[in-house]
This record gives sequence, structure tokens and C-alpha cells, in this order.
Amino acid sequence: MSFAETFKALSDPVRREILQLLKNGKLSAGEIGSHFDMTGATISYHLSVLKKAGLVWETKVKNYVYYELNTTVLEEVLMWIKELKGGEDHERI
Repeated sequence: MSFAETFKALSDPVRREILQLLKNGKLSAGEIGSHFDMTGATISYHLSVLKKAGLVWETKVKNYVYYELNTTVLEEVLMWIKELKGGEDHERI
């Protein structure tokens, strides 16, 4: 996982919406796709970008692939932003 891949993945509104869907629990690719008016191939592409960035995990169960939110990457990004900001003791300008 690199920050570049993470920010690229987060830059797209469809991928951000997929992450919103996954915050309530794991979903199959078909369940995710049912929330959008786009082809399965396009949903698959977005899921691939999210997976490459480490934002989602993939689990195969029989004939289904389930996706689940990986909050570890988001926590790393938030920690980096907090450090960049200077922590809570940083005085606002």
C-alpha cells in the first residue's frame, strides 16, 4: 500500500460510495453493483483499484466473492495527516 494508490482510489466518487456501502459489513460484487447504474466490469475495475490500495479485502466463498472494508489503511492516512498537522497541541494560525 502506498499513499499514492490510496489517494488515487479515494479520488473517485464511485469508489468512495463503495467504501460507504462496505462500512455496514461485507458485500458481494453483485450486491455492490446493484447500487450503481454501470456494468459489472466497471464495478470490478473499481473494486480492483480499492483492493490494490488496500482499502478492501476480498474473500471467496463458493461461487461468490465478498468485499470488506479494511480500516487499517484509513487509520494510517489519518495518523499521517494528524502528524502533518502537528497533533492536538498545534496552535491554529
